[in-house]
Amino acid sequence: MPNWFRGGFYGGLSFALLIGLFLIWLWQPERQVARHTENFLHAVERKDWSRVVDFIGNDYHDQWGNDRARVVERAREFFHYLRGFRVNFSTATLQIDHRRATWIAKITVQGAEGEVMAEVKERVNSLTKPFELEWRRTSAKPWDWKLARVSNPDLEIPAGFE
Repeated sequence: MPNWFRGGFYGGLSFALLIGLFLIWLWQPERQVARHTENFLHAVERKDWSRVVDFIGNDYHDQWGNDRARVVERAREFFHYLRGFRVNFSTATLQIDHRRATWIAKITVQGAEGEVMAEVKERVNSLTKPFELEWRRTSAKPWDWKLARVSNPDLEIPAGFE
């Protein structure tokens, strides 16, 4: 066997091994849930509702009585009134249990001044308990995580908000 072939073979094998190790590192549940959460929050900030829908699972339900369709519909209507909306969060804690994961962090919001933004900032930024985003892995693919639930026991949504 020629030396150039042997060198190319071992070089290719080493490259494939490095790619495999990188994918194992990338597809760890903790890393996937953290990346999904950050990308989800960025999609909300940009008001990219088609991308937001991609993150939310069909079985989504939250403490405020919203399902997948209703939460997206409400978000579209509500965020229409917010300009320069930004989401910040403290260091997140992740709890992984097989195919379920819970991302927990205190969330604060910023945005252009306005009556609605002032109310949102007051309600959200004053919460003492962190938000919990529950994610579910929906297939055998290590990157296939969907948002199943959002909760914060201190956050109350006004009864007239429809």
